[in-house]
Formats: sequence, C-alpha cells, structure tokens
Amino acid sequence: MVDPVYAAPSLNAELSDVVFTQNLPSIVASHVLDPQPGETILDMCASPGGKTTHIATLMRDKGCLIALDKTAPKLFKLKQNVERFRLSLVHCFIFDSTKALDKSAKEFVPLIPTPPPYPLESFDRILLDAPCSALGQRPQPMCSISLTELMSYPAYQRSLFEQAVGLLRPGGTLVYSTCSFNPEENEAQVAWALKSFPQLHLSNQVPFVGFPGLPGYGVAAEQLRIVQRFGPIQFCELLDLQQAAPSPTNEYDALAKDTIAFFIAKFVKG
Repeated sequence: MVDPVYAAPSLNAELSDVVFTQNLPSIVASHVLDPQPGETILDMCASPGGKTTHIATLMRDKGCLIALDKTAPKLFKLKQNVERFRLSLVHCFIFDSTKALDKSAKEFVPLIPTPPPYPLESFDRILLDAPCSALGQRPQPMCSISLTELMSYPAYQRSLFEQAVGLLRPGGTLVYSTCSFNPEENEAQVAWALKSFPQLHLSNQVPFVGFPGLPGYGVAAEQLRIVQRFGPIQFCELLDLQQAAPSPTNEYDALAKDTIAFFIAKFVKG
C-alpha cells in the first residue's frame, strides 16, 4: 500500500499538547466507561496513555485516576503523555496489576494517592484494557506470534480481571477491552466472568457503534447484543455479524466501522 486511505493530513508532532490521535474503538472504550468528575478510577494497563488522558479529560481533571503499568519504559511513556496534557488528577505507578489488590490493606484515600496494592472496593470505575494477542492491528503485513504465546493470553487476562473485580466498589463499572479478534480473549472471557462472578452483570454500552459479539462461546444471544466487536468490515461480514448490527445509512457510515479489531464488554458490580 503506497497511497493513504484518507486524505486527512498527518498530525505527527502537531498540536501535541491538545490532540491525542486514537482509533475509533479506543475512543469508544473510554466513553463506555463513562467517567465522571470527582470519581476514583483505575486504569490497570495504562501505557502509552491514550485512554488514560481521554478518561482524565472526560473527568475534567477532577477526581483521582490511578494509572498502572508494569515496566519502566511503559511508565515513562505514560508519564510523558500525561505531563504534556498537564493533567493533575492522574497518578502513575510502575506495578504489576495482577497483584493490585491487597485484601488486608487499609482504606484507600483518593486525596492522598498512594502506590498499589489497594484495598478491596477502592474504585468507582475500572478500565482493564488487557494485554492481548493484538490479532487485528492494522496495518499488519504478517503475524509472528507463536501458538504458545497466543494461548497464554486468556489466563493472564483472567488474573487481571480477578483483581479488577475485587477492587471495584458495589455499583461500580468495569470495562474490559482487547485489540484482538480472537474470541478466546473476548466472548469466552465474558462467559467465564459471568459464571465466575455472579455479582457482575453486563450493561448496555453508550455509544454503541460496533458489531455485536460472536456466538458460540457461551454468551447468551441477548448478551451478545450489548458487547461491541470491531474489525475489518469484510471480516465482520464473513462472520455474519453485519445482520445483527444496525445497517449503515451510507458508504461513510460503513467505512467508519472498518477499524482495527477490538472488543468491549461493560460490567456492573451488584
């Protein structure tokens, strides 16, 4: 491919303290979380910071947003992006989020953010944009992931999810997302979560601009209609997801759905 898909100019290095370019599903995920000013929110796998800074902006820089990642280079990139947007509510820590919950810890005080781990039920909302196989990143001329690596992701995602459930307050919102079209990392994880944590239920997403979930992985039909799956339009048509999704009104609506692979599920804790 030598020609650009769209005629929009590059924004590289332009308006760097005003604009953070993201693909459509990533933008949708932050809106689905629906962060509110004054809340206490956790971004468990935050680097490079696109969703973190978007969430902070939606919170109008009021409240407490804890952003975690487990390696120094990732944390450096995360802090760099938070600082260029001059966001004061974001507190970044290098930490393995599979250990973010400490059931014996004392009460978490958002006004004086401390490093993790955190006590039970510390957060109003949690974003778990989980590490994944990234099967569906575009452009991607080839995929070098091994079968062993591919099969390792679901267990890792579940270990993160278990921590998130413990950290979430009753009535709180947990958004789980991946940038993969692999159903074992998406619909199968939703089925496992609903079975493992009866206090969770799926919730409607706003906005809903993607396709419904893929059947055959243990999620009921009515629940598949409230999870969002994104991807190349030809791939979604091949899976027959287009029939269950709202029909595009014109060519531009159809192109708007032609994105990287992505999956979003929104849970509420009872």
